[in-house]
Amino acid sequence: MSEKDRQKRIADRIKEARQLSGLSQAQAAKMLEKHRPTISEIENGNRKVSATELAQFAEIYEVSINYLMGAGPDQMNPSDPKLQLAARELSKLSPDALNSLMRALAVIQEDDKDDDSDDGEA
Repeated sequence: MSEKDRQKRIADRIKEARQLSGLSQAQAAKMLEKHRPTISEIENGNRKVSATELAQFAEIYEVSINYLMGAGPDQMNPSDPKLQLAARELSKLSPDALNSLMRALAVIQEDDKDDDSDDGEA
């Protein structure tokens, strides 16, 4: 992989992580104490990202540095519109509401496991 390809992959991952976090470029810029055009340049692959900046992006988007580097598995599928919508809506929930939702999800997953094991019995 060429240096330019690597830079583009990092830029794409940074943009995807920002979008899935529900932040605008302006919001991310404010959090990082940068100008919005700087975020745009980074996301378009026109500006290299320092190690410090990469760590800051990972922190505010709540992803690993490995994910942003493209080294980790595709932990998020940013092309899935349902996932994008879910991420935006989840970011609006209070911590208590999010905890309630996570408990409900655990129950649903457990029920789904039970249904799968029942399918094998006839």
